[in-house]
Amino acid sequence: MKRMTLILLITLVRFTLMAQPGTAPYTKTKNFPPINLLLPDSITHYTRDDLPKDRSVLLVLFSPMCEHCKHETEEMIKHIDEFSKTQILMVTSLPFDSMLTFIDRFQMKNYPGITVAHDPHFFLIPYFNLSNMPFMAFYNKKKQLISVHEGSWPIENVIAEIKK
Repeated sequence: MKRMTLILLITLVRFTLMAQPGTAPYTKTKNFPPINLLLPDSITHYTRDDLPKDRSVLLVLFSPMCEHCKHETEEMIKHIDEFSKTQILMVTSLPFDSMLTFIDRFQMKNYPGITVAHDPHFFLIPYFNLSNMPFMAFYNKKKQLISVHEGSWPIENVIAEIKK
């Protein structure tokens, strides 16, 4: 419990320090961010080079405890066929064990087009100047940013955005 409180405190401090309008690093480049994530096996790292070359990417920043994030995940799974040309990369900075519980709850291993990973360095939250979850960043096949969206969004809008 103390560890979780510490992680949440660090996250809130980073939100506060980075929450200055117009200063998010992602606004300075259209390129996919230089990620270094940890996969559920807790050994394998996932970087920008691991992204599929022939697919667009939907980067979803989420909290395993967030009801809106859970709902958005349920909707993506219900419409998984619509994401056949898109790699979904779901990333959390919250405790690793809560990510594992999330993966089990939604049976993510059944969806090869979805990768769930942990951001142990809390890189993506300040990179996107995140203040609301779920957060979605849409990238084309060239890994160039198309758009971002914070908060819940109807699945029809998400599908329309990935088809741009």
